[in-house]
Amino acid sequence: MTVAVRLRPSSGVLLGVASLLGAVAFTWPLLVQPAGSENVAHAGDAPWVFIVLLPLLFGVVLAEVADGGLDAKAVALLGVLAACGSALRLPGGVAGFEPLFFLLIPAGRVLGRGFGFVLGALTLFASALLIGGIGPWLPFQMFGAAWVGFGAGCLPPMRGRAELVLLAAYGFAASLAYGLLLNLWFWPFGSSAGGDVAFVAGDAVVANLQRFWAFHLATSLGWDLARALTVVALLAVAGRPVLGALRRVARRAAFDAPVAFVAASPAEEVPCPPST
Repeated sequence: MTVAVRLRPSSGVLLGVASLLGAVAFTWPLLVQPAGSENVAHAGDAPWVFIVLLPLLFGVVLAEVADGGLDAKAVALLGVLAACGSALRLPGGVAGFEPLFFLLIPAGRVLGRGFGFVLGALTLFASALLIGGIGPWLPFQMFGAAWVGFGAGCLPPMRGRAELVLLAAYGFAASLAYGLLLNLWFWPFGSSAGGDVAFVAGDAVVANLQRFWAFHLATSLGWDLARALTVVALLAVAGRPVLGALRRVARRAAFDAPVAFVAASPAEEVPCPPST
């Protein structure tokens, strides 16, 4: 299976830098006992993470454009899919019903890892503008969705029913992993639920993992399961037509077709009308 938009080396380096930034942003509070509470988690560093992340995303797009991986058609498709994904996230506050990954996963699958990474981050950014969800959590949501889109582009080649089963299984696992990761961004700053589920700096890793898992079970696992089951159901019902539509768009857009300029032959040249 070939992807519509291949990841070039220069943009791959930028994606690696962005992912490293995300990993550091998520994990540095685990190395110290951060001050404050979960209500002010990452209030100091989140704006800086966001300021660095956006130029990296634009850098990936520009690098792909410069290397020939993206053209105006692919950039337009990126904008359309980000807008559609933002609309899908609007009902996300209803008992975990969040069908965003239903579009993100097929798009990453068809259009490639780099496209999926940028699409995930831009979709969360655009949807935050729509629903007023701008806060210190936003860059972490952008990283989580970006990694989901990237992972979809890394799935092994399959077609037919096996591909739908693969995407549904990945959607289920990615939805749960996304919820787990989004708990991690604020958990080390303390928990109002009590000391049995709070992060303890300097304690054994296994003990802190047990507390984190207990916190996750007590707070958001039910919500994450609702998201995962929603994604699986939507992929089972409409995954095939969405994949087909994306592949038709990619095929007709011919993102990989080289652009060549050929001089017109004398017979094809149109003479200029005589001046009056």
